[in-house]
Amino acid sequence: MNAVTITQPTPAPGAGRPVRLTVGFDEGRLPHIVSVTRSAAPDAAPAAAASTSPSATPAAVLPDVDPQFPQTLDAGLSVSESPTILPTQAEGWTGTPALQVSRGGVEVFPRLTVTGSSHTAGSLSFDAADDTAGVAIAATVAIGAEGLIRIDTALTNTAATPLVVSRFTPVVPLPPQVGEIETCTGHHLRERALQRQPLTDGLFEKNSRMGRPDFDSATLLSAGMPGFGFEHGLVLSAHVAFSGNSTVFAERTPYTHGVIGGGELPYAGEIELAPGGTYHAPRLLVAVGDGLNEVSARFHAYLRSFHPELADPGRPRPVTLNTWEAMYFGQSEEKVIALADAAAAVGIERFVIDDGWFTGRRDDTKGLGDWQVDKDVWPDGLTRVADHVHGLGMEFGLWFEPEMISPDSDVAREHPDWMLAPNASRLPVEARSQQVIDLTNPAAARYVEGCIDALVGEYRIDYIKWDHNRFLTEPLSPASGRPAVHGQTEAFYAIVDRLRAKHPGLEIESCSSGGGRIDAGVLTRCSRVWASDCTDPVERADIQRGTSLIVPPEMIGEHISESPNHATRRTTTLTTRAATAFFGHLGIEWNIMKLDDDGLARLKRWIDLYKERRTAIPQGDLVHVDSTDPAVRVDGLIAPDRSRAVFRFAAVASSREYPYGLTRFPGLDESAVYRVRPVGGVALYEGELSPNCRTALDWWSDEGIAVDGATLAQWGIRLPQLAPEHCLLVGLERL
Repeated sequence: MNAVTITQPTPAPGAGRPVRLTVGFDEGRLPHIVSVTRSAAPDAAPAAAASTSPSATPAAVLPDVDPQFPQTLDAGLSVSESPTILPTQAEGWTGTPALQVSRGGVEVFPRLTVTGSSHTAGSLSFDAADDTAGVAIAATVAIGAEGLIRIDTALTNTAATPLVVSRFTPVVPLPPQVGEIETCTGHHLRERALQRQPLTDGLFEKNSRMGRPDFDSATLLSAGMPGFGFEHGLVLSAHVAFSGNSTVFAERTPYTHGVIGGGELPYAGEIELAPGGTYHAPRLLVAVGDGLNEVSARFHAYLRSFHPELADPGRPRPVTLNTWEAMYFGQSEEKVIALADAAAAVGIERFVIDDGWFTGRRDDTKGLGDWQVDKDVWPDGLTRVADHVHGLGMEFGLWFEPEMISPDSDVAREHPDWMLAPNASRLPVEARSQQVIDLTNPAAARYVEGCIDALVGEYRIDYIKWDHNRFLTEPLSPASGRPAVHGQTEAFYAIVDRLRAKHPGLEIESCSSGGGRIDAGVLTRCSRVWASDCTDPVERADIQRGTSLIVPPEMIGEHISESPNHATRRTTTLTTRAATAFFGHLGIEWNIMKLDDDGLARLKRWIDLYKERRTAIPQGDLVHVDSTDPAVRVDGLIAPDRSRAVFRFAAVASSREYPYGLTRFPGLDESAVYRVRPVGGVALYEGELSPNCRTALDWWSDEGIAVDGATLAQWGIRLPQLAPEHCLLVGLERL
């Protein structure tokens, strides 16, 4: 066996221990991953090397024989099972084939042989082919500065007849100590809830078939040592960087420790390659870490690398007010201008008009697709409002749902063939009186893009809230006669890319019924997500945790809303609502004109505190604390240099501990001493404490106390007893 070892380049700050990956080449087989390991300290980057064949690779770290290859035993194939990066039956793999293709409705069984390879210090590329089957592949396995393993694959049809691709899903092997898997589940208003189960023999798949990742998306499929948590335990996590239909899976057979992988989930006939045609599969991202915090840090660094503007101190993340929960469809020029004035007075920096501004849109039954300003509501267009908002020093934003169309709209009546439909005689089941506009139809795509482009230019729009509220069911394109999810997703990407290129500085939020389209494909383009339509802080405690598995906190829209909450009717304090939104991209989802002077002053106080935090820790390392108490959530945002941090303690229910046990603050500089005190002062939290407190904590004061980092991280301190469904923030500053 020949081996190639690739290593992580100069590690990104806060992304965890450096990663190295060893790939083995055996005669007649595709490359297989031998090991994924984490170094104790950053490696010196080895000199770049390149070769055209595996035998020329000098970086082997294993003997010439493969010490991992199993013995062959009776009652099976004569080739023992040891999966490669793309395992198939031709190599003896008895699990789900990573490559499934067909011609004329007949399955093709390729036996791929490596035809060439090259590598650098941080990446390995190889080509393989089966000339008889008429299939060739090209693959690159790389490690980014953040330590994520990036697997990019492409498949080419080298025969003279069309080739249909049903599955093309690379995998990474799991180490022997892995015994549990964790994914997310959920629904609207309860997105990305963690669920866990043993890793057993068989296939565990988390499939997204709604044309988007959706609320039930795996987000991350993590496989780790039994009992792994946020802070501890070896874990490997996989994510497919794609916004359409996809699958992520873990599979173990009686002959292997298992594999983890993923890819696109096409419908029959959706991806058909003409002779010479090539299919580029979505990127598979795999992270390894000691606990999910380290895994998440790698994804955060990866996504931040696509948005360097978010680290610009000259343009901090603007505090946003969105009009949806403030007025829903009841918009008028005067009401919007009055709300903008109130917003500017409390320190809002971006003002967004939500659904309801375009032709005929007085409710959610009509108008989608008619992307022209409704002159009945805005006689002079949006010019007066946009100019007023800009004149107040705020950015101006607008809501769109460009991929959807109302059958009751002028554009649908003029172009009924622009809607995805299973056949000419019927449409799919409606959702909110809307269907899907066929962006794989070039005319429809040009129309949608042209409308947005014109409005962005005319009103100097700084920000688009891009919504996507409908499942893509029975998604056949009348233009092509084929399923269209793949093409629809690529068309969406292309429109966003062109709009951003034409309008530098334009920011786009991925909103999809709240958190229905959150993935690393959309987030390389959109710099903000709306985590959920549920702004209840008690529900948000876990929704935001699940979202942060891959999304950096400054890219997560976290809004202070009205109480009682519009979605749950739960009543909570302003302190709890503001503290829950304190780590993310802060916004207001509230008709603040209802507030009296005292209420506005308290809201402004929290906005000012957020701006102080935003300056002090603009892009922090997010940590979630493993707690034995299921009633509490402890999360922290730590400056990369460990000079300061903010930790949030949330009581989501009544605790079994009375009073609470000690609360740790992991991730600090354990050799340092920190000043520990309540963020904003004790008075902010008077309404949060349990009415059963007979005494006060001596250290709980505006001045706080000095505690060494090792004690804080490993042992902890006592926090005040909160009433259930209340929250507090603790600030730490290195002395």
